Amino acid sequence: MLTSSDAIGVERLGKQYRLGAAAGAFGYGSLRETIVQTAAASWDAVRGAGWRARETPNVWALRDVSFTVAAGDVVGIIGSNGAGKSTLLKILSRITRPSEGRAECRGRVGSLLEVGTGFHPELTGRDNIYLNGAILGMRRAEIRRKFDDIVDFSGVRAFIDTPVKRYSSGMYVRLAFAVAAHLEPEILVVDEVLAVGDAAFQKQCLGKMQDVSREGRTILFVSHNMPAITRLCRRAILLSRGRTVADGPADRVVAQYLSAELGTNAIRDWTDDPAAPGNGWLRLRRVRVVDDAGETAATVDVRRRIGIEITFDVEGCGEPFVPGIALVNDQGSAVFSAMDTNPIWRQPRERGRYASTAWIPGNLLNEGGISVSVALGTFSSGGRMERHAVANDAVAFQVIDPGEGGTARGDYAATWTAPVRPLLQWTLDRPRLDAGAVPTEAVASKLREPN
Repeated sequence: MLTSSDAIGVERLGKQYRLGAAAGAFGYGSLRETIVQTAAASWDAVRGAGWRARETPNVWALRDVSFTVAAGDVVGIIGSNGAGKSTLLKILSRITRPSEGRAECRGRVGSLLEVGTGFHPELTGRDNIYLNGAILGMRRAEIRRKFDDIVDFSGVRAFIDTPVKRYSSGMYVRLAFAVAAHLEPEILVVDEVLAVGDAAFQKQCLGKMQDVSREGRTILFVSHNMPAITRLCRRAILLSRGRTVADGPADRVVAQYLSAELGTNAIRDWTDDPAAPGNGWLRLRRVRVVDDAGETAATVDVRRRIGIEITFDVEGCGEPFVPGIALVNDQGSAVFSAMDTNPIWRQPRERGRYASTAWIPGNLLNEGGISVSVALGTFSSGGRMERHAVANDAVAFQVIDPGEGGTARGDYAATWTAPVRPLLQWTLDRPRLDAGAVPTEAVASKLREPN
């Protein structure tokens, strides 16, 4: 199934679970589960055979999933909760067996699926580093060579000889990620556990994954952080209800996912709708997000400008209609509101069709999903606005940062929570001393530097 250039191959993969079934039902339960199941079986015999099976239907967590990943690729796996993302990674990590189909990985797989996976709670951090290294097939000398780098990255040196059962969830995941990333697996599988860490740790992790990908190793990355997916991954796979619904460039797949989640697209059309927003004065006919070429755009590079095009019909003369927009990000925070202040909009509009476009400059919006509401109205005395047509959440689009530089992010890799992220001009002035003041050595040396 794998070609010479592939690292991962998945063919018609499926995983079925029986709802309500205990782990022991699959042959690897604990003693307590075995005792409980034995008692349950005896009770089944009294109640009548087959009644319990009718109460535990089967469910497919994955069904008919197929794809390949080339060596050195960074692929994002996205989808809503329950889509099958974690099940897929567990099969690839050899934690669980598929019910049908097959999955092959070429090379060592380093997995970080959930907090504490692969760690023994009674062992110290030091012992668990060596244990995980051994599981990955590393020799003791290799682990020893990487040991200090792992501990420094995790930031838990003071607790390295403490049993990990006393670690916080953040300490747990720091050490687990450090081990998985530094023991040089050919394939690194990372689930949403990065959400446990703080902003500084997320920056470390994202930077480390970028380093790993540049070294030619393969990464599968599951996350609900869409900016991180579009920044790290060239390709994304969208799962829904256990099936693959999209596979392609990360920005396009993310836009498809967000459109489905938000129920909003980059274009909204009421051309032939008699119930289009408006009144006897005007009617909205279309709202869409456009790029510089005038094409509808569901995703936009943070460095490029984006337009909100509002098409409407004026059906009654004599009113100066003013268009406006309001943007809200995917956290529900207001980004900004704006209206056209051109004096022409203070003049009455003749009957006919108009298209007004609000251009948002590049390097202003932050990464993430943006929902746009539009309105058209007229000003009355006292500066008040009378709205004639309103469309809340009319369109939506996704802002992405491809990580190629030229943005306000610079080298900062962690989540940026503000609604906007403008690229500002900065000036730097050298300190000047008051007359008669004696400079300190630090200031004096700074002043001696050439301009």
